[in-house]
Amino acid sequence: MDLSNIYTQMVLEESRNPKNRHDLEGATHEEPGHNPSCGDEITLQLKVKDGIIEDAAFSGQGCAISQASTSIMCDTIRGKSLEEGRELAQNFIGMINGSVTERKELKKLGDARAFESIKNLPARVKCAVLPWYTLEETVKDDK
Repeated sequence: MDLSNIYTQMVLEESRNPKNRHDLEGATHEEPGHNPSCGDEITLQLKVKDGIIEDAAFSGQGCAISQASTSIMCDTIRGKSLEEGRELAQNFIGMINGSVTERKELKKLGDARAFESIKNLPARVKCAVLPWYTLEETVKDDK
């Protein structure tokens, strides 16, 4: 397996200096996420107004994949409706588990598609999907 397919320049940059790692002032939603298999931990914060995710940020620690995936997810969902956020989470998780393969659906993920080949490294899958499952949990009760 060529790890360069996974650790792209973008993923490495995001993991080293995630611009979305900070406390979000005025957050309306907050949810912790934890990957017990490797110890990755995040707390996702969202600022939602009128059903739109106006801003997203996180705190926590973990491997390069979990930190980059969380930061890129924050960029991906910012400005989207809650429903679009849920759909993006389902598409990302589906991309990783192989149930979503249509280019049209994958294109919606934007930069998060950089993690597509992570499915070939089962030990790293939970790292990549952690923020997306946390997002689902964060907005599950919102309409």
